[in-house]
Amino acid sequence: MRKTTQFLLTVGLAASPLLLQAQSEFSLQQQTLANPDNEPAPVHPVPHERQMQWQETEFYAFFHYGMNTYTGKEWGYGDENRATFAPTAAPNPRQWLEAVKAAGMKGGIAVVKHHDGFCLWPTETTDHNVTNSGNEFGRNTNIPRDFAAAAKELGMKYGFYISPWDRNSAYYGDGTNRYVKDVFLRQCTELVQYGDDQFEMWFDGANGGDGYYGGANTTRSIDNSTYYDIPNLRDSVHKVMPNCVMWGVGGEARWIGNEAGWAGETNWSPRNRGAEKGRAENGEEDGWYWLPGESDAKATGGGWFWHSDGDCKTADQLFKFYLETVGRNATLILNFPPNKAGILPDTYVAKLKELGQMLQTRLGTDLAPNAKVEVSTTRAAGANRTYEAAHLTDNNKDTYWATDDGVNTATITLTWDETQTIHYVSLMEYIRKGQRVKGFTVETSADGTNWTQRASDTELTTIGYKRIVPLNGSTSSYGNGYKVKAVRITITDSKACPLIHTVSVY
Repeated sequence: MRKTTQFLLTVGLAASPLLLQAQSEFSLQQQTLANPDNEPAPVHPVPHERQMQWQETEFYAFFHYGMNTYTGKEWGYGDENRATFAPTAAPNPRQWLEAVKAAGMKGGIAVVKHHDGFCLWPTETTDHNVTNSGNEFGRNTNIPRDFAAAAKELGMKYGFYISPWDRNSAYYGDGTNRYVKDVFLRQCTELVQYGDDQFEMWFDGANGGDGYYGGANTTRSIDNSTYYDIPNLRDSVHKVMPNCVMWGVGGEARWIGNEAGWAGETNWSPRNRGAEKGRAENGEEDGWYWLPGESDAKATGGGWFWHSDGDCKTADQLFKFYLETVGRNATLILNFPPNKAGILPDTYVAKLKELGQMLQTRLGTDLAPNAKVEVSTTRAAGANRTYEAAHLTDNNKDTYWATDDGVNTATITLTWDETQTIHYVSLMEYIRKGQRVKGFTVETSADGTNWTQRASDTELTTIGYKRIVPLNGSTSSYGNGYKVKAVRITITDSKACPLIHTVSVY
């Protein structure tokens, strides 16, 4: 009996510190809520951080310059005499970027290798490059080096267009993987040496056809979904450039479907890879992948490369492009081709300056922060986050107004004490949690009581990253505007509770 008592006492004494510790730990434990900030659940798909940063670039330039500038062609065959590339002066990428910055662009993409395979840097992958140019200006050319350096100095984003299709290389489409391994992937790697902060690599969709191919002078075809080893390329690029979006063949942003400077009024960022043609301008409401649209458009009346008869479009025409792309949930990459001296002509520079002034005049002064903002409903606040109407005009992209779960319709009303003359209303969804809004209306009131619907002939469906609504329904005519004391935005349909981070009125 004593042995049993002693054993129990010993065990009890030995265990008591553990029990005390367990009780102490238990007493310190606190309940953790699953969603303390009451954040809305995401509506998938959602953008990757690199896609968000790319979308925020909004408006940037394309610079088509290379062998075609001197041959007068748009698509070189690949058999060009390398000495034909002979700039009449030292190419000046800084001048290109300074000119487009004046237009409000945040960066640019430089073509450094087109389908002819001629490389605008001293690559080790082919002798079809600047080191064999026809004069000293050409042989000293290194566009990626100078372009990246200028962009960094000017505080602009930059990237490079490198054609996957190479009509010069004997290895392209020859039945082996030598072109991809020894030429294309190596060229992409070489370009990283000029900067690991590129925001986009541009891979054209033109792939395979007739070409020189090292003298074979034949037609070769490839399956671009497998030939370029894109998963390996994507992984390799992102290891050294995590914020670089791979456009086109790279599968992280989509061609908007035309080269005419417009996106669909209904434009979803989600889309299914390999979807049928004819839907790129609109995306797909229930697409599986986040593939936001980029509109590539020519600012000149000629081709992508410089031609002596390629007059620049007017500032009004370019502003229309802006409204129909950036203003419809797409980005706009607008092409300005350098001439044979390696600079943008004075006429282009003047039009760019005029466009910048027009953007500033028409979209540079937001009247919304001076308005009283009221909403029909507001999501319940969380422990560290609120969703109140004030977030709509606080100029903070990380805050947003939201409704409660299951509430997919709502109104936002802005009022001013004094009459305002307005032309545009801009809305921005908090797309980090997915694209949601499926329908909305915009009304104005001259007295705060009687309302008139605006842009009634426009498809006011999607918003996405940004939607700019011309109240007169026209992207071509600025008009006289409307004298108002109030604007009312009604969200009529949404995939889930709407999240709006910014409302602007111009």
